[in-house]
Amino acid sequence: MIFGLFGKRSERLGPVNALFDRVAVASRQPGLYLEGGIPDTFEGRFESLTLHVFLVLRRLRALPAPADALAQDFVDACFSYLEFGFRQSGISDVAVPKRMKKIGQMFYGRLQAYERALASSDPAELVETLRRNAGSGEGAPALAAYVRASDDAFAGRDLDAILEQEALFPAFSNQENHHGA
Repeated sequence: MIFGLFGKRSERLGPVNALFDRVAVASRQPGLYLEGGIPDTFEGRFESLTLHVFLVLRRLRALPAPADALAQDFVDACFSYLEFGFRQSGISDVAVPKRMKKIGQMFYGRLQAYERALASSDPAELVETLRRNAGSGEGAPALAAYVRASDDAFAGRDLDAILEQEALFPAFSNQENHHGA
């Protein structure tokens, strides 16, 4: 019995982990840091990852089941990745839970802020939210254009497309984003 449950869970987590890997790679596009203004620091990489995870979760929440279960597995994969990073950086086992609690609060706070900003009728709200949370400074308008283009691209995808499509996010290009803004 226990092996049957494990088999089904591992079958379910394979696509989730592959999805998370593609999202993590997209969050490290050099343009996000060079032209988008996200600081190339641990905090900046966390902000970029959170922004990309948010865009995937936003779409998964709009899809029918089993997207909701997949969304939770996807968040779990994200937190496992972050916890692994803490442990690899030498943070003690005693300190990791405190760090993870803080990261969790930051993560869910960002999700709420990005959701409000994208839902706002004022396009400047997303720019300001990115400037404040992602530390994107002068790159915030280009980053906002990238977020909107990514969100638009996700709007047309079903669960299979999200799980199978290799390139989930557009390439970040400051010049292209300014033309699209």
